Amino acid sequence: MPQPLIAVMNDDTDFLSLMHELLTGEGYRCFICKESDRVYALVKEKRPNLVILDIRMGAPEAGWTILELLRLDPTTARMPVIVCSADTIFLRAKEESLRALHCDILEKPFDLDALLLKIVLALETLDTSPA
Repeated sequence: MPQPLIAVMNDDTDFLSLMHELLTGEGYRCFICKESDRVYALVKEKRPNLVILDIRMGAPEAGWTILELLRLDPTTARMPVIVCSADTIFLRAKEESLRALHCDILEKPFDLDALLLKIVLALETLDTSPA
């Protein structure tokens, strides 16, 4: 069985490089995307087991648009998403809405062990959720 595939969507090249190195070093398969207008199509095409999404990617509402598209599409609606942002005030203000969309939240900067734990929990939830 192949290792889980994780999509990392962020507009920061350095962050994407770090995440790719970390996740592949942990044994996950990973793909990254910097362009917010390509995220939804890539996720539909590659069908990752988990998406790590910067909610403030590029334009302020780009992450929300991506998240809404993912949740409205029956093929991606149940896909686990970890929403991250350095805009902690925004994340905290939107926490209830994000949780209603079945997203986990991670504030930047974050501890790598905290990220890895959230990934494991998200993938376990996927494995145990009814079809």
